[in-house]
Amino acid sequence: MRLTNYSDYALRSLIYLAIKPEPHRLANISDIADSYHISKSHLTKIIHQLGQLGYIDSVRGKNGGIRLACAPKDINLGVLIKKIEPDFNLVECFSTDLLVTPKSECESGVNANSPVNSVDDKAVAKDLSLKLIDEEASMRVRSGCVISPVCQLKQVFFEALTAFIKVLERYTLADIISNESELAELLFYRNSLSHVVK
Repeated sequence: MRLTNYSDYALRSLIYLAIKPEPHRLANISDIADSYHISKSHLTKIIHQLGQLGYIDSVRGKNGGIRLACAPKDINLGVLIKKIEPDFNLVECFSTDLLVTPKSECESGVNANSPVNSVDDKAVAKDLSLKLIDEEASMRVRSGCVISPVCQLKQVFFEALTAFIKVLERYTLADIISNESELAELLFYRNSLSHVVK
């Protein structure tokens, strides 16, 4: 499975906001785009959605900008990915709907450290709010594989996707910025030195 650039850039933006040297100062989209050498216009859409989901606060005006809306320890990676990734269709005949509440996880008190239990597939599916859709009519519309109605490979993919999401749900933004000084060196200090050299 491969996450989209959208999810990648969303995670990078949150990392940037979590480790910026002066936390009280607002950041702007151009700074983030320049630091990662990515498109500002593409990043603008992502920042907007992260704001709608409650991960980022935006301040308008001359001295405006953006900042994290909650602590890094309260941003669960699995919950974030389920909210922003467009689908989890590993193959044509495999479709999932991820049911997530519109509330931001900062407001809902997500506990990223809850233990992962060993349970049967139905319980795992319920726990992850995954719904496997396998309707013969939709297979015909999408001109899917002829063996889809009886294929057992879908269960293997479903199990793999479930494990993937479960691992992501064990981590928060705080976990992936534990090497903050090294990240800051690459994002802030090295970039500022390269501008001085030029």
